[in-house]
Amino acid sequence: MKTIALIAHDGKKAEMVGFTKDHLERLRRFRLVATGSTGSYIEKAGLAVEKKKSGPLGGDAQIASDVVEGKIQAVIFLRDPLGKHPHDPDIFMLMRICDVLNIPLATNTAAASLMIKALDP
Repeated sequence: MKTIALIAHDGKKAEMVGFTKDHLERLRRFRLVATGSTGSYIEKAGLAVEKKKSGPLGGDAQIASDVVEGKIQAVIFLRDPLGKHPHDPDIFMLMRICDVLNIPLATNTAAASLMIKALDP
């Protein structure tokens, strides 16, 4: 079973919930991992998810580590491109790791929809 990581900045949490509700049945066919608070929102939307720490507390780095170890096959990161985040170095590290290892990374819902359709088992 393929694993997808789900991450959303605070300003994008509602959009992530909407995305998960719109794709509920398809997402149930994947193992899901998320940063802490994003994971809590996803659980409320009706999906099982393994929660890591919140992003500012190292969750992005934990997910990057799982990508490096081959445990995650795709990342959906609904990030707020207009905001400044104290954990930007972790965010950029995760994005760089995805690029280096050729792991699909979607940063908006249009790309995320295409990605999960392509990865659907």
